[in-house]
Amino acid sequence: MSDTTLRLAPRPQTNALHWFVICDFDGTVTIEDFIDRLLERHADPAWRQVEEEWKSGRIGSRECLTRQIDMVRCSPVQFARLATGTKIDPGFPAFVALCRMHLLPLRIVSDGLDVAIRAILAQHDLDGLPIFANRLEHRAGRRMRILFPQARDNCVAASGMCKCAQAEAAAGGIAQTVLIGDGASDFCLARSADFVFAKGRLAAFCAAEKIPFAPFGDFFDVCRLMTALVQRDGLSRGTPATQEPTAL
Repeated sequence: MSDTTLRLAPRPQTNALHWFVICDFDGTVTIEDFIDRLLERHADPAWRQVEEEWKSGRIGSRECLTRQIDMVRCSPVQFARLATGTKIDPGFPAFVALCRMHLLPLRIVSDGLDVAIRAILAQHDLDGLPIFANRLEHRAGRRMRILFPQARDNCVAASGMCKCAQAEAAAGGIAQTVLIGDGASDFCLARSADFVFAKGRLAAFCAAEKIPFAPFGDFFDVCRLMTALVQRDGLSRGTPATQEPTAL
């Protein structure tokens, strides 16, 4: 286990509703990034040039996605077929069940596409989860456009989805935030979240920025990590935890 692994210090007993779980989607819940799959199959190859502009920090994700989606030519049938073929982490349904058992509010907060997220979750009987994401609309023919109802003008990352604003609204100033993510769209929120479960680029970012985090490989790992957190705070079935987990 990495030496950046999060250790849980003792905390006063609290209530499950004082925790709020913000979970990324593409590359976190899904095995592959859906937008990348969409672009690879149905967009002009120039989308990769735009991707490099975003990765280098010259543009924000809002501009990046606007330009890339404008390059896509995909019918609703093709889009639905692509979503249906997108696999999710096999441990994610168990994690959702764990959150529901312990009354931990969980919401999907993604800089991805709302219709794709809903379609992917629905095929796994997880369509009741709150989803906050960018809005995708099919236009005439095979064209699409993307809208950003959750964007904020003051978002320092110029993201289509301001995850920091979503976390602040969800927590309401009293709940503590757990972030689960894997990529650049999670960087800003990682700085302010109370706990971070990270993999991929987010794990590398947290390590470089000395942000405490717990690394994970899949959602079965996350289930173990969250169970330890819940038990430590005496939330499991309302029974106080008897001892602190030695390490996660």
